[in-house]
Amino acid sequence: MEDKEFQLVAEVRSADPSTVRAGLPTLLPDATIEDTAQGFRVVARMGGESAGSLNRALLSGLRRLVRQTTLRATWTAMDGTQERYFDYVRKDRPPA
Repeated sequence: MEDKEFQLVAEVRSADPSTVRAGLPTLLPDATIEDTAQGFRVVARMGGESAGSLNRALLSGLRRLVRQTTLRATWTAMDGTQERYFDYVRKDRPPA
């Protein structure tokens, strides 16, 4: 399967924000990371097979840093289609 490029906009929350903040540049080297009241807002571009596979990889990496970490992510493909996730679960339905 061919890699696609996605725009990621995500909210990351964690029980240990300083550890996650320190590890985010390793997981997302070109990301823009902004501190928020609840954690971090992350904006990045990533390439991969699908939004679902990228979301799983990112959340797994975050949880290797700190187990109690949540991710609310919107992945937008270059064709404009969006997929929203809360942790590993897709929160929108594809059109029928």
